[in-house]
Amino acid sequence: MADVHTEPGTAPGGGGPGGEPGEIPEERAAQPPPRPWLRVHSRAQSGVEAPEVTIEAHRPGGTSGFSVVGMAQTAVREARDRVKSAIKTMELEFPSGQLVVNLAPADLAKHGSRFDLAIAMSILAATRQIPARHLEDLEFIGELSLYGEVRGVRGCFGAAMAADAAGRGLVFPMGNARELGPLADTRLYPVRTLAEAVQLARAREPAARPLPPRPRNEPAAAVPSLRDVKGQLAAKRALTVAAAGGHHLLLRGPPGTGKTMLAQRLTGLLPPLAPVEAVEVANIYSAAGRERRDPELRPFRNPHHTASAAALIGGGTPVLPGEVSLAHRGVLFLDEFPEFRRDALESLREPLESSEVVVSRVRERCRFPAGFQLVAAMNPCPAGLVCDETRCRCTPQQVQRYRSRLSGPLLDRIDLNVEVGPVDEDELWERAPALDEADLRRRVEATRTAQLAGRGKYNRDLDAREVERHCALDAGGRKLLKLAVRRYGLSARAIHRVQKVARTITDLAGARSIDGSHVAEALGYRVG
Repeated sequence: MADVHTEPGTAPGGGGPGGEPGEIPEERAAQPPPRPWLRVHSRAQSGVEAPEVTIEAHRPGGTSGFSVVGMAQTAVREARDRVKSAIKTMELEFPSGQLVVNLAPADLAKHGSRFDLAIAMSILAATRQIPARHLEDLEFIGELSLYGEVRGVRGCFGAAMAADAAGRGLVFPMGNARELGPLADTRLYPVRTLAEAVQLARAREPAARPLPPRPRNEPAAAVPSLRDVKGQLAAKRALTVAAAGGHHLLLRGPPGTGKTMLAQRLTGLLPPLAPVEAVEVANIYSAAGRERRDPELRPFRNPHHTASAAALIGGGTPVLPGEVSLAHRGVLFLDEFPEFRRDALESLREPLESSEVVVSRVRERCRFPAGFQLVAAMNPCPAGLVCDETRCRCTPQQVQRYRSRLSGPLLDRIDLNVEVGPVDEDELWERAPALDEADLRRRVEATRTAQLAGRGKYNRDLDAREVERHCALDAGGRKLLKLAVRRYGLSARAIHRVQKVARTITDLAGARSIDGSHVAEALGYRVG
């Protein structure tokens, strides 16, 4: 005969004392649900956010069975076999009879194997193998092997931040410990096996475990030096301006002139990530299931030109961040710019303006940060040669078709358009003059620091009202800009971007007001 669970003062067949069968008195209906100690806290993954999931285990009695409910996707439902095997392997008791595990809220889609450890803990609490009161201040995340090992999962960084905000500690796989380095001050409990998690839950006041240190023999990531690029003084100047204001940059020129080398050295001019920025980037990489070797170095992403729109922006099931988010606070380099698919390039237009991406699906809507700096490189024509009558094999129609792959609205969002011509033969063979790269880095860092202190953001991100307040031109600069507008038909967006680049040039020079020389250089990057 199956066991029947009854509440105190309630007959098995009906209502309370003196009531009709099925009647629920108002005072009893207002009480909290029974057996709250069977609830275990965990975290789902939605973009870079980690919404809370409450896991409840119940033994209703009846024939043997194990079901998982609460919009659990395939990998979550498969947890039944992993959890059962892991509990038995650790020589713990797995209950006989029917077992129901609920993942709440039911309208939140649950993906992956991240709930295995929490499900196992809820079952052990339901069978009273763990003091349930000790689970109130803990959250659990991790995949279980059939032998009770706790394996790493993606999104552990966001789960740790959310658990700390909720006032709880996080029990998580040891395999995710290195990525949580920036959160060393939070309550973290890395475990290798289910038995270690049980031991933590049985302790009255579990002691936080230190994260494993970074291996000493692991070399730091090397930053390429700008001294490696021969000549190209004008392009190096444009790179410095782009670094100082966070401006987007397009490099145009034939193959072998140093476009890719210049782009790869932009991160060397940028200051290291601030602690807050490092946390943002680490959370994105954790949500994508990726590990960064040097958490202080700004990201540099270089996707192949065959990348799809979803690869650039983000997507899939479950939704993962794309290249624009992986390049957050860093550089996104698109080599062979016109060779990318048209829909992939056009998908960049919104994040270039808003610095974020929103990926919408039928049951899910995820937001990803996308405050990246775009650097693109392209050849002057399909053949890749300088388009003159003696060297270029392309017809004017082919050149026009090649350049028309880049739409006007996309090009209008790029602040600096720089021609990178062939390097002079003397510069190739002669020793390059000394370049004080350390001084350039100091000037860039000082300029960026002043922008954040005085305006709260980089010049690239100033809105229309802030442009009028911080990028006002003197009489000579205003006259020159008006002439350029009439001659080149600049859009309102282009005018604002010229003003923002001129503001960065002024900041680099240590000047206060934007004069005609600053506007002239900014216009040269736009219409030169």
